[in-house]
Amino acid sequence: MSDGAKKQRTMTLRRASRRSRWLGIGWRAGAVVGLLAFMVLFHWFERDGLKDNLDGHVSFLDAIYFTMISISTTGYGDIVPISDGARMFDALVVTPGRIFLLLIFIGSTYLLVARNTWEKFLMRRIQGELSDHVIVSGFGIKNRRAVDELIKLGADPSEIVVIDSDNDQLDMAKELGCNVVNADATRRDTLSAVHIERARLMLVSAGRDDTSILICMTARNLAPKLRISIAINEKDNEVQARRAGADIVVNPMDFAGLLLATSHSGQHIADYLSDLASIGGKVRLIERKVRQDEVGRPLREVNGAVGLRLIRDGVAYGFWRPQAEKLEPGDTIMEVKPSA
Repeated sequence: MSDGAKKQRTMTLRRASRRSRWLGIGWRAGAVVGLLAFMVLFHWFERDGLKDNLDGHVSFLDAIYFTMISISTTGYGDIVPISDGARMFDALVVTPGRIFLLLIFIGSTYLLVARNTWEKFLMRRIQGELSDHVIVSGFGIKNRRAVDELIKLGADPSEIVVIDSDNDQLDMAKELGCNVVNADATRRDTLSAVHIERARLMLVSAGRDDTSILICMTARNLAPKLRISIAINEKDNEVQARRAGADIVVNPMDFAGLLLATSHSGQHIADYLSDLASIGGKVRLIERKVRQDEVGRPLREVNGAVGLRLIRDGVAYGFWRPQAEKLEPGDTIMEVKPSA
């Protein structure tokens, strides 16, 4: 088996557990210590109900010894309960406690070994069933906000795969419910392991333009039809990003400058643009295909929204253009509508 195949096989997804594994171990250990301490103290305070066949005296060490051999069902017979109270305690508390401790040990074994194996099995199965999912390369501020918006828009976090080499970033992604992979997204093995050929969207923001462009090139080579959005910091690199195969190139710095410049024309324009860009705004900017009942009608008459632009054969036309007077099958509409 090749090294690439081995990496693809062993590179498994991870997802956040609802409860800390060590917290579960901790309370189980506390329960064991508490139960044993209770039994030892009872036997000590009720030592008159015990008989030591060796020296006739029951010490505190004898109380600990008798508790341990009783709870483990060993029973050497050197110390025995002789009073009704001691016998009833052993029958009604020690015997059920023995079963309780056994269940605790089984549960702890599950937490440490069995659950880890089971979770790996489940994650490998999820990995094999990935389809129509979203791949996020890099979980810095930009992609973190993007994932948050996707979830608010209704995306299932379990259908989002985050690739990063920083465990702190991956922990934040797991808290959102996403699948995570600690790996290098520039490598073909990594992208193959998350079945990039079956994904519907990839968001790339690696922090460095050269790294982001390399990830985009690798992804495009493996998935020619995948829709790729990439964040670029330098405007000069936008052309290289498109040549690398990006469908959408976003320059956050450039966009921030545009928002700042809108203050020259009025104080409310930037707020409205922020509303359009965020799911939490009062209005939403939506891109969708034209419906059958809208074919033949002008863009300005779309129901429940304001039509701004249509895209026909890859060319965009504003609502004032002659092409917007009659919608055609296959057109893509951009519209503004109130948020739900």
